[in-house]
Amino acid sequence: MITQTEKLLQRIRELQDEIETDLRRRAEKFRYRLDDGRVVFEAGMRARHRALRVGLGEFLRQTRPMVVLTAPVIYSLIVPFVLLDLFVTIYQRVCFPVYGIERVRRADFIRIDRQHLAYLNALQKLNCIYCGYANGLVGYAQEVAGRTEAYWCPIKHAARIGAHHAYYAQFVDYGDGERFQDGLVASRRRVTRPGLSGHGPGQGPADDTV
Repeated sequence: MITQTEKLLQRIRELQDEIETDLRRRAEKFRYRLDDGRVVFEAGMRARHRALRVGLGEFLRQTRPMVVLTAPVIYSLIVPFVLLDLFVTIYQRVCFPVYGIERVRRADFIRIDRQHLAYLNALQKLNCIYCGYANGLVGYAQEVAGRTEAYWCPIKHAARIGAHHAYYAQFVDYGDGERFQDGLVASRRRVTRPGLSGHGPGQGPADDTV
């Protein structure tokens, strides 16, 4: 029997497919295609884009001084971001094989491609590279953390949370002690590779089927 949660998850997947279809239509409208992951515009589009570019000098003249002064604060975050990237990557490479969890493909989350747009000036391209890396990294780290949570603690919170990862909807309800062990086994099945199972604290005999 399909549960209400499963119906909602199916609807989410359908909406995601609709979004992808819409993005493909927009790619046709703006006359570009992906060739082995590389964006290729049709002839003439890059020239049109260059004509739309706001020069660096004009761009800086239009920028409020206080915005310029905050730039070092924004870019100082590159240090913790790089450290997060390094430690999350090391963590999943060391621990996920032990638990049998499928590793997250970093390249699926961190996309650096907007700097190829000819209607952006040099500073805008740099900003886009930084934003693409930072936001992609957050998504990458959330996916790694989400799979970890699904493996060790698949329990919903008592109160509503602002945002959650893809696995959260199928977690066991808060306070549902009767379903916790079965829910733990089911959650681990969803994030592990067939035939591989890690064994750690809190795993009973039933977990051998994971």
